[in-house]
Amino acid sequence: MRIVVLTGAGISAESGVPTFRDADGLWEGHDVEDVATPEGFERDPDLVQRFYDARRRAVASVVPNAAHRALARLEGALGEQVLVVTQNVDDLHERAGARNLVHMHGELLRALCTACGARPVWDEDLEPRPPCPACGERMLRPDVVWFGEMPYDLDRIEQAVVACDVFASIGTSGAVYPAAGYVALAAAFGARTVELNLEPSDALIPFDDARAGRASELVPAWVDELLAAQE
Repeated sequence: MRIVVLTGAGISAESGVPTFRDADGLWEGHDVEDVATPEGFERDPDLVQRFYDARRRAVASVVPNAAHRALARLEGALGEQVLVVTQNVDDLHERAGARNLVHMHGELLRALCTACGARPVWDEDLEPRPPCPACGERMLRPDVVWFGEMPYDLDRIEQAVVACDVFASIGTSGAVYPAAGYVALAAAFGARTVELNLEPSDALIPFDDARAGRASELVPAWVDELLAAQE
């Protein structure tokens, strides 16, 4: 049984990681256009660096919750049959034990060199403009996919979604593409689709099974069901 799990901000919110933006369009007090676009970075790189430096430090202070741990347990039982595709830039899946994982929107704990394209692991502040470990240029930025930029590993994700038997969407609004289109793609190729979310999303294609509630409660129960069905 091949399983693709798409996770969004809702799975990490229970660990204390702020969701992407509030109803007023602000992200932790900033206009999204100022801190999540290439144009915003060009206008005020120091502001953007400070914003992500603060987020990097904040994520280091939280821990994975029961939902992260349950998905790692699922992977531990089924191995490479399970692929977690996360829209989150935190490292909570990894810290819970996940290994077969795609960060389609990049990672807070990596930097991206705009001079040479290197993506080094990075856990320090970027505002001081440190040199790139690969080329020495002081042109590092957060390795986070901003609006107007292409997400990572889209070919790998699409191939996995097309081939999966079960597609699960956890803690995501279903409003941002291309991720929002994966449920329709999975359904078109015959997968059973499941949504585990605080409240139902606005997906154009209804899920076969939609459950509303906290990820830390829904995900462990769903994983238990899947593993019991394998016995």
